[in-house]
Amino acid sequence: MSRSLVQPVGQKRLTNVAVVRLKKHGMRFEIACYKNKVLSWRAGVEKDLDEVLQSQTVYFNVSKGVLAKSKDMIAAFGTDDQSKICLEILEKGELQVAGKERESQLSSQFRDIATIVMQKTVNPQTQHPYTISMIERLMHEIHFAVDPSQNSKKQALEVIRELQKHFPIKRSPMRLRLIIPERNTSSLMEKLNIWNANVISKDESANQLYIVCEMEPSFFRDCDSLVRNLQGRLEILADSVHAEGETHVDQHEATEENLSQSTKAVNESVVQVGEKLQKQAISTRSGSSEDQGRKSKCSTCNAFVGDTKDYREHFKSEWHKHNLKRKTRQLPPLSAEECLADMESDESRADLKEYSF
Repeated sequence: MSRSLVQPVGQKRLTNVAVVRLKKHGMRFEIACYKNKVLSWRAGVEKDLDEVLQSQTVYFNVSKGVLAKSKDMIAAFGTDDQSKICLEILEKGELQVAGKERESQLSSQFRDIATIVMQKTVNPQTQHPYTISMIERLMHEIHFAVDPSQNSKKQALEVIRELQKHFPIKRSPMRLRLIIPERNTSSLMEKLNIWNANVISKDESANQLYIVCEMEPSFFRDCDSLVRNLQGRLEILADSVHAEGETHVDQHEATEENLSQSTKAVNESVVQVGEKLQKQAISTRSGSSEDQGRKSKCSTCNAFVGDTKDYREHFKSEWHKHNLKRKTRQLPPLSAEECLADMESDESRADLKEYSF
């Protein structure tokens, strides 16, 4: 009986590694790294290169163990020194991650961007910041997509500019302390009026004027330049200023109005269902025992429901559908009145859950 020979594989296959890929001069180069170390290296946390690279070898394809050719490295990098090439790939290359890991990273960065937007903006009507859930909802409405190659702060500023085109939202003002020589007061106050800055306090001491004000962040660079020209200095007291009191709250009146309207609609629907169920319950109770012998009985609801036509209508009723759901959970059937109370309780819980954010 012949046996098949197992041919040796002349490739070193690497699995369970983080791959950093760089495309240069139309050629692909990859390096094998330890997971979670690449980002630490780029952030400056990890300093030991041996803790980042699994081997100082440049690959054409890490997963298949195919090494990069020396002539290709010279053509792309001007050298075949693999240590130098690994450093360049590690610095400029794109980190390859699995689908679920990438999705988790994008979701986390999306949340970070929404948090920055929330901290730097306010509702112009209430001067309070929007909730994080509201910001995320608005970001979805403008079809914002996270760019993992850009930092979160830069993308948050782009999101703010895009949101201002469609929704009532504005940058929260900065609180600054301006210290200038007293003789330059008029020049500074004139500019503050042009910038619509809100002057909170003015104090004079030792021929110096101390002004605490709030202004739009877009005027910060101009204000800093002006103060320097006036031989003064600028101090940032707060990057974002929100109205005093409850924070992260939208318009309570609008929320309460929506809640009351929704509750009213739910109550009306429950009343309509209740009237229908009560009519069905009355029809089941009416008639003598002799009539019940001629009526069709629903085994799900354990009740007589009338003739064939009524029997078919019963199967479309909310009473029957509710008992079917209970039957699948191995719960006993309810009467029409009990069903009404159970459905009303479910509706109330669902309504409270919807407005609990």
